[in-house]
Amino acid sequence: MEITSGPPPACLADYAGLARTVLPPDVWDYLDGGSGAEVTLGGNRSALDRVGVLPRVLTGVTTPRLRTRLLGRDYAMPVGVAPMAYQRLVHPDGEPALATAAREAGVPYLASVLGSTPIEQVTATGADVWFQLYWLRHRSVVSDLLARVRAAGCRALVVTVDVPVLGRRLRDLRNAFRLPPELVPANLPGGRDDLAHGGTPGVTPLSASHDAAFTPALTWADLRWLRERWELPLVVKGILDPADAVRAVDVGAQAVVVSNHGGRQLDGAPASATMLPEVVAAVGGRCEVLLDSGIRGGVDVLRALAMGADGALVGRPMLWALAVGGRRAAGAALTLLADELRDALALAGCADPAAARALRTVQVG
Repeated sequence: MEITSGPPPACLADYAGLARTVLPPDVWDYLDGGSGAEVTLGGNRSALDRVGVLPRVLTGVTTPRLRTRLLGRDYAMPVGVAPMAYQRLVHPDGEPALATAAREAGVPYLASVLGSTPIEQVTATGADVWFQLYWLRHRSVVSDLLARVRAAGCRALVVTVDVPVLGRRLRDLRNAFRLPPELVPANLPGGRDDLAHGGTPGVTPLSASHDAAFTPALTWADLRWLRERWELPLVVKGILDPADAVRAVDVGAQAVVVSNHGGRQLDGAPASATMLPEVVAAVGGRCEVLLDSGIRGGVDVLRALAMGADGALVGRPMLWALAVGGRRAAGAALTLLADELRDALALAGCADPAAARALRTVQVG
């Protein structure tokens, strides 16, 4: 059910309250929840809220420009739509709707290997698509998938490295959450996953499914093997330790995403925003750096830029908007985010994202 009446959301957080009214409680918990006691989930927000940005004054800025370059391509703003699985879970139009909204907003759309729509239908929207990969158990299957996403026209490959096993997500365990039978991982071989619809006591179906399909034993040698077989930009997502960021660059990554998976993996890991400045310093400009986990508005994007990031990925708010009103609402959410970022840049005295990266930040609160 979409929401078609009422005042428009004034900020991205407004979409959360609306989405909660249209989604089944167990689906809401799947989207909203984190792992364990959700300490890291909450820490992502509190860490961002403690970042104070020192605005510059008398800079003569009137209307800031948002355009930026990521991975050698021009985008309307330094934001991408984060990879998120099974988007048809929240709206029947799923991934193509959100990809279309990203195309219309002029930002990259990161398609999940666990998408509920085949990647070919996602790229057919005309969006600038980066494909996110979990490491499948057999290299031959990885090779086949690389050929498929290359043929589909994906612009970059994003390897998620922080999921050796799926985090223990207590809300899903308590709800015995499982996928509806019509929802399948459309990009996996065979396009089926019976484990995701079943049930084992003490283990969520999604965890059992993940463990069966993907290997926990990914190493730097595997990443090097992948780099040799993928000629387009390579992004490594799930980096927190600066030493790992340096190793990713050494292997050949053009970008790293500082991320704790939105608080859905190791509970007790530091907030992504906490580690961002150290990662930026460690790579020393040798690759681009994106921030993921906890982004909820234009001020958060400004904070990421001021701490040295080249851009940010926004995740849950886009699913909230998709649930509320499909492509239309997702597009409105991205327009709202652009408006917020433009206001934040103007208030900080910045003409563009590059100027924001020269701002100072302080810890507040």
